Amino acid sequence: MIYDVIIIGGGPSGLMAAISTAEKGAKTMLIEKGNKLGTKLAISGGGRCNVTNRLPEEEVIKHIPGNGKFLYSPFSVFNNYDIIDFFENMGVKLKEEDHGRMFPASNSAKTVVDTLINKLDSLHVDVHKNTRVDAVHYTQQNHTVITEGNQKIRTKAVILAVGGKSVPHTGSTGDGYAWAKKAGHTITQLYPTEVPLTSNEAFIKNKSLQGLSLRDIELTVFNKKTKPIVTHRMDMVFTHFGISGPAVLRCSQFVVKELLKNNQNRVLLSIDLLPDTNMQQLQDTLFNSAKNNPKKSLKNTFKGIVPERFLEFILNVNEINSEQKAANISKETIHLIVGNIKKFTFYVNGSLPIEKAFVTGGGVSIKEIIPKTMESKIMDNLFFCGEILDIHGYTGGYNITAALVTGRLAGWNAARNL
Repeated sequence: MIYDVIIIGGGPSGLMAAISTAEKGAKTMLIEKGNKLGTKLAISGGGRCNVTNRLPEEEVIKHIPGNGKFLYSPFSVFNNYDIIDFFENMGVKLKEEDHGRMFPASNSAKTVVDTLINKLDSLHVDVHKNTRVDAVHYTQQNHTVITEGNQKIRTKAVILAVGGKSVPHTGSTGDGYAWAKKAGHTITQLYPTEVPLTSNEAFIKNKSLQGLSLRDIELTVFNKKTKPIVTHRMDMVFTHFGISGPAVLRCSQFVVKELLKNNQNRVLLSIDLLPDTNMQQLQDTLFNSAKNNPKKSLKNTFKGIVPERFLEFILNVNEINSEQKAANISKETIHLIVGNIKKFTFYVNGSLPIEKAFVTGGGVSIKEIIPKTMESKIMDNLFFCGEILDIHGYTGGYNITAALVTGRLAGWNAARNL
């Protein structure tokens, strides 16, 4: 028997591709090496499944700094608003949360995953779980997918939807890169993105700030010439190995790229703990607090301006006695404290490994893919979708959006080619 389309990978893009081919009437097989479909969807958005983002198309693409512009063409066919319609038409009621993030009203990823699986059933997609693909052979006429035990399955078209190398317990272990290479494709350098960062700074090693969360701060990454590359305003946390939290994850790819690009062994970062207050305002605030509370200790005078542990830390680092009376503080000391609150600089030297990242940077070169169809420019009837491609975004529904859009196009066009 020859299948019309075989999709390898049962993640977001693979599920969407399988539904899309089957809707066009193609005889479809979906192969997943794990024992469950939609594992990554099930854990996304903290188990609530952030299916897409409702921001305007332009904004969504801005939030996909890794080759997001490639998606302009696919978005002209199927975009984030179409994803919302797709789910709501299948009976999955969605709700909007902060920053345009869309979740199922049930607050459960299971709703989304079950709906997709039921759709596959109703379309009679031949689903094979616990099935490892060992190789893909390509020919002009048909392609052959070889599964473990040397079982050969012939198909007119193949869609590679196997993901990247991050979050390997969901099945993304980088299997697809070899199959893409075999077809003649270039794999761009792989690196972790949306990943916690490591640091050798003394305050990390001696754990003096470990576990401290900072709310609504600005984190900035600098290049070799100490010019700012990117700033993100969100929360962050100090950990036993470095830093983590939303602001760090957003900045991480810029740090990793900087380390790779210049063969640097460290990158400078800076934290502004009070982004809505300028230096002069903060100096005036501290000066007036000291003037109005001359008998209070410094740590009590400045209490509440920044988290207590951070204040203690900057007083210690600058060898300022926290028990010193506010009356005795000099303007220079206030200036020093303000400098640390507004621009606390430190170095990071790397990130956790790609397996610990939320998203894989790099992958199948988008220069070798036709954007409107997701078909290979090199091999006929070979399609790609999802994280195997060199496309990556921030967390917040952007990567799933890219996966679902590319999956929809790959599925439609693999079936249309028949």
